Amino acid sequence: MSFINTIVFDIGNVLLNWDPRHVYRNVFESEEKMEWFLAEVCSSSWNEEQDRGRSWEDAEAEAISRHPEQENNIRLFRARWSEMIPTAIEGTVSLKSRLINADILQYAITNFATDTWKEAQELYPFLTEFEGIVVSGDEKLLKPDPAIYKILFDRYGVDPSSAVFIDDKMDNVEAAKKTGMTGIHFQTPQQLERDLKALGFSF
Repeated sequence: MSFINTIVFDIGNVLLNWDPRHVYRNVFESEEKMEWFLAEVCSSSWNEEQDRGRSWEDAEAEAISRHPEQENNIRLFRARWSEMIPTAIEGTVSLKSRLINADILQYAITNFATDTWKEAQELYPFLTEFEGIVVSGDEKLLKPDPAIYKILFDRYGVDPSSAVFIDDKMDNVEAAKKTGMTGIHFQTPQQLERDLKALGFSF
């Protein structure tokens, strides 16, 4: 095995708690109606197009064309977006800080809209503490497309054989492994710490 000395983080649900339910649980009178809205109106696939670079204006127009009766709730998605990331995952943030103190290189590849990424960095300044960041909305590419991982390698000179990629979604982890990186499927900060130490990291 090659010597692994570089860590590549995903952001959502690894370093930040992200869930639109933080907003919509206070909008709909039942869990059933909320889940219908998040499955049929402002779904994960709808939101991913903003992560791919679609403007919020176009996204709202598209969703409103399908469900005009939900216009106000659709517009809440962007208007109250910051409430969807109410907290950081403190165990991972603490781990990240310890890795910085141990002079371990850290990068990020994240599926994030360009504008909400900037908003997240303002809310959580630790999101600026990377050697380099690849944001899907800037690149018009989404994980698990192998091209977005290659951007990290080419732009920042990261050798995939020396890097471990951490993500809460297994398909993104598997795609990273196909590019030559080691992969860790994130579940808890404690599990992540154990897995990193098993790879030889000392912090």
